[in-house]
Amino acid sequence: MIDAIALPSRRSSWLGLLTVLSLVLLVAMDGSVLYLAIPRVTAALKPTADQTLWILDIYGFLVSALLIAFGTIGDRHGRLKLIMIGASVFGLGSLGAAFSETPAALIACRALMGLGGATLLPSGLAIVSALFPDPRERAQAIGLFAATFAAGFAIGPVLGGLLLQSFAWGVVFLINVPVVVVFLVAAPVFLREVRDAGSGRIDLASLLLSFLGLLLTVWSVKTAAADGFGSRQALVGGLGLGALALFIDRQRRIDDPLLDLNLFRDPVFTIAILTGLLSLVVWSATGSLSGIYLQAVLDHPVLAAALLTLPGAITLTVTCIGTSRIVERVGRKAALVATHALIGTGVLLLLLTTVETGGPALIASTIVAGLGYGLSFSLVAEIAVSAVPAERAGAAGSIAETSNELGNALGISLLGSVSALCFRLFGPGLAGTLNETLAHPGLPPEAALQAKQAFVTGLHAVAGLAGASTLLVAVAAGLWLPRKLPT
Repeated sequence: MIDAIALPSRRSSWLGLLTVLSLVLLVAMDGSVLYLAIPRVTAALKPTADQTLWILDIYGFLVSALLIAFGTIGDRHGRLKLIMIGASVFGLGSLGAAFSETPAALIACRALMGLGGATLLPSGLAIVSALFPDPRERAQAIGLFAATFAAGFAIGPVLGGLLLQSFAWGVVFLINVPVVVVFLVAAPVFLREVRDAGSGRIDLASLLLSFLGLLLTVWSVKTAAADGFGSRQALVGGLGLGALALFIDRQRRIDDPLLDLNLFRDPVFTIAILTGLLSLVVWSATGSLSGIYLQAVLDHPVLAAALLTLPGAITLTVTCIGTSRIVERVGRKAALVATHALIGTGVLLLLLTTVETGGPALIASTIVAGLGYGLSFSLVAEIAVSAVPAERAGAAGSIAETSNELGNALGISLLGSVSALCFRLFGPGLAGTLNETLAHPGLPPEAALQAKQAFVTGLHAVAGLAGASTLLVAVAAGLWLPRKLPT
């Protein structure tokens, strides 16, 4: 049973919502803000190809690995208490990241930000729900919560590009600090404690197995792409897959699993979670590679690169806000199928990019795919929760949020590794990344061209894989889902 101490007034409820949304925006933005900043980071800190990928995705990995566990901790010990601690950790991590002087320091600070960020989404959503006892207002508030999260992902690269036009790369992290300070001052005034005395215990073995399994498996894939596949990658990858197998087996046997596998027996729930996972895999991979493409291949200044991403960001945000009206017209099934069809079609437009030109193709890609992303961000949690019994709604919501964060991390790691492999195979062999190669002293023009062509080849490989995968899921959703989805 949920215990919300003192029902808030209508005015304080909306002020409390604004307080929570400020943090939601930050968590979402920090999943994408580095897409345009990474060339500046690599120029300043000179990370290896492997370190560059970890700088991008360690944040998402920690958020996704700890999201469900922190949801349970918040239920038991208090959501407001947890979110205050998490916001403080997030702010400290942001401050450290802004002034990092080595790749290892930046990776560590991004990890600290992920640790704090994992507390914010589930706790924030529970607090928002408790602020609005009226079902209609609660639905509006949760819709704004989802729209803010989507907008944060969309505007992260744009805001990063605008700031980088005038400031050093650390500013993309430093902007978090004043927002966190304002939240820590406002939260005790406008928010109330929320807890669930009936929540289950946290299974530490499951948490450790899931985290190690993901970490070791992805490390194996990433290093194999950058350095070639050897016995070390095989051993570590085998250990990672073994840990994931043990994790899944344990979820079947324990009373309070971190991942309720029984929920996946419902095809509606499964397709919804796959949608959340795959859409963020594609979004993060193509978004990070597009930022490098615009600056390092086409030689656009960071502000021009940011402006080229703006139409897609606007499309995504507007679509997310208008999803409920779209669903009323076409139905949930058609909207879910359209999500994958639009993302797949949009991503395949990246195949039209070349070393010489690609701005128009990229804009068209982000607009078409942005329609699909906007639908996905709004639909996934709603469909996942409505597909399961009411007593399992909390677990379904946590899995839906986790699928988004995990997709964000896996996209950069796995599809980013495909790009890195192409660069290793077809590049001039002077360095592991495009930016490192272009900064090589005395680089001949033909080697620079070869490096750019190799990067575009990697971008095309990622776009082809991502586009084909999403279109296949669109077909699967059309065939497997019932004509009318539950509401």
